[in-house]
Amino acid sequence: MTEIDYARFPELLEHARAAGTAARWELLRSFQQGWGYEPSGDRERTRTGEADEASGRVDPTLPIPAALAEWWELPFNSFADQPRLYWTHPEWPPTVRPDPSGYGASEALPRNNPFVGPEEDLRVCVFMAEYQYGNEWGYPAARGALADPPALVTAEDGDGGDGWVLQSRSLSEFFLQLAVNRLPEHFGWAAGESEIAPETVTRLHKNLTPLGLLPWRELGARSEYFGGPDVIVRHDRGLHDLALTAYGRTEEAVRELAGTLGIEWSEGIGEPASHGV
Repeated sequence: MTEIDYARFPELLEHARAAGTAARWELLRSFQQGWGYEPSGDRERTRTGEADEASGRVDPTLPIPAALAEWWELPFNSFADQPRLYWTHPEWPPTVRPDPSGYGASEALPRNNPFVGPEEDLRVCVFMAEYQYGNEWGYPAARGALADPPALVTAEDGDGGDGWVLQSRSLSEFFLQLAVNRLPEHFGWAAGESEIAPETVTRLHKNLTPLGLLPWRELGARSEYFGGPDVIVRHDRGLHDLALTAYGRTEEAVRELAGTLGIEWSEGIGEPASHGV
């Protein structure tokens, strides 16, 4: 197996940001392949949303960003191919918040927000939700005509309240970020620690490279990702069960990481879940 150094990921990400949506799709394809995902060729499309449109959950007058439609049609869309890798629900077509049916719990954007002007449409179009709808991901309805608008998430806003915060700089980057969050957990060798010492954090920042993605917000977690030779490390500063989780393309990569960070994996190294499939 050829080694992949994820310290190079931010360089590739910056290039993809500058080059456009198609380049981000290619980075997604390459990332998935690097962790061992192969399209099965047997995928299902989601519901068409007629009932949601009738209930007012879908506003058919709103444009849908081109990137969202493109993502569904990608031949290497691992979500459409193997949704159980993700444990999220798609909302297709996107549904609006506030939800006229009362099903979706999220509110609209407040009048004073950093995403749209106070006189613009303050609704949010939700395209995906955490499995039990603990979080929802969407984009401003007022930005639906953009090809690849930013993705927002319902999360603590940093001031003790709940609201919409920026999750990814574009929808295409969101789906790349979602894959980074999910696929190594399924295809990689894994080890984690519920608590880590300050010196471990220092070594993490000294020896590994931030991937360049915004912190992942889900179920109280606020996870930052770092890369190194054949490893991706999740450092959570929120409410995740594990403060630090390492995912390796090989078992040896996770063992070597322990030496780099100066720790011993208290629960050992777990075999990839994909080995049991």
